[in-house]
Amino acid sequence: MTSTATTDFDVLVIGAGISGIAAAYHLKKHRPSATFAILDGRTEIGGTWSLFNYPGIRSDSDMPSFGFGFKPWTDKKSIADAHIILDYLNETVDENGIGAHVRFGQKVLAADFDSAAARWTVTARDVETGDLTEYTANFVYSGTGYYNYEAGYTPEFDGIESFGGRVVHPQHWPADLDYTGKRVVVIGSGATAVTVVPNMAKTAGHVTMLQRSPSYVFSLPAEDAIANTLNKLVGPDRAYPIIRRKNIALNRGVFKAAMRFPAAVRKLLIADVKRRLPKGYDVDTHFSPAYNPWEQRLCMVPNGDLFTAISAGTASVVTDHIDHFTETGIALKSGRHLDADIVVTATGLDLLPFGGITLSVDGTDVDVADTVVYKAMMLSGVPNFVFAIGYTNIAWTLKVDLICEHMIRILDHMDQHGHHTVTPTPADPIIERGPLLDMSSGYVQRKIATFPKVGTSGPWGLTMAYEDDVVRLRHGAVTDDALVFSADVPALAG
Repeated sequence: MTSTATTDFDVLVIGAGISGIAAAYHLKKHRPSATFAILDGRTEIGGTWSLFNYPGIRSDSDMPSFGFGFKPWTDKKSIADAHIILDYLNETVDENGIGAHVRFGQKVLAADFDSAAARWTVTARDVETGDLTEYTANFVYSGTGYYNYEAGYTPEFDGIESFGGRVVHPQHWPADLDYTGKRVVVIGSGATAVTVVPNMAKTAGHVTMLQRSPSYVFSLPAEDAIANTLNKLVGPDRAYPIIRRKNIALNRGVFKAAMRFPAAVRKLLIADVKRRLPKGYDVDTHFSPAYNPWEQRLCMVPNGDLFTAISAGTASVVTDHIDHFTETGIALKSGRHLDADIVVTATGLDLLPFGGITLSVDGTDVDVADTVVYKAMMLSGVPNFVFAIGYTNIAWTLKVDLICEHMIRILDHMDQHGHHTVTPTPADPIIERGPLLDMSSGYVQRKIATFPKVGTSGPWGLTMAYEDDVVRLRHGAVTDDALVFSADVPALAG
């Protein structure tokens, strides 16, 4: 058990969400003698899954893929509600003795690497007292994700201050919000909007999804009949690897088909929407995007719940542009007015690299936007630092597991060869660069320039392809010309 007085560790893990829990599991299992702590600014584990509480919040990937590779997903729901996912994460923490390593209420502000000592100094602020604590470690793993936990993104709407109702953002859903019988307008067309609308429609007077432009929306069964049958026949431990392989293959197959035959996949997706909505519904206006499938994430609705709500008349879709807010609702540029008691701004996330932590090496700040990503998990010129950003076209956790495995292999290699530091270093400092996330989604385009870049080839290249990363991260060599290992004895060790 980690002593609460201890501030020096082999590895510091930042974030107690899925990515941080995965790192803790791999450290405990594969490096049992290593000391580590998890720092998190919140008061409970779970990250996204304990922060977001909007109606209907659920996974947007199938859970046998989204769950950890080392812990079978046994719930009947394949598209699972947040509270079920949170139970799964808490079970993982309890079963593996991870809880004793977590320091809650520790908001990490900065991390500086001392090259002479081969040591990070990480500064964290106690969110209750404001006191600062300095932690030290040889290695830092960032599991902070890629968005701002403090606030979501809301555009500036003309006249919003004149609105007499209530405006809420899904990222900070008020516990006292009663929308029973109310007129609700949900602004947005992404994954959050298509989740909120049918769930609010169950008790609201009416819910309108107001979008500037449509997204691809497709329906999947909330339960996976094959997975549930296999779990009964052979048990979760034996069934889980089979189910994961099946789901990964299906997801990758759909994505590859969309890349190779975008027009055909588009036609199939829109045809499915038409099949689920009343005859004559204006699908071309409301559910036919101007972009190709997977240029932005597909929006998944379990059991077609959004289409059911629209067909029942409890929800509707309006495709238009906001002109201004009024006291009683929203005036649209078409001249139409939407009456509303509550407006939900499902307008996206605010991206933020590494949780806003200031990184520095030997006292010099690192401009993360000027760094290049090595194997999608380390930063050029930054020693002993690993970060986890999952896939955007398949389950996030698949990438996280591979990154954690590779980090363990790097740490083992350093121990075996007496290395104290490892630094990704491009042979060509003028390496051609591109965005870390190559998607046209508004939330990505607004802030992706502030993130590290990717190269175009070798270990600096990035493809959102699980099968490629299995080869590179699970089976590929730890050493290559792009990694510089140091065997110098740290100054503090004498």
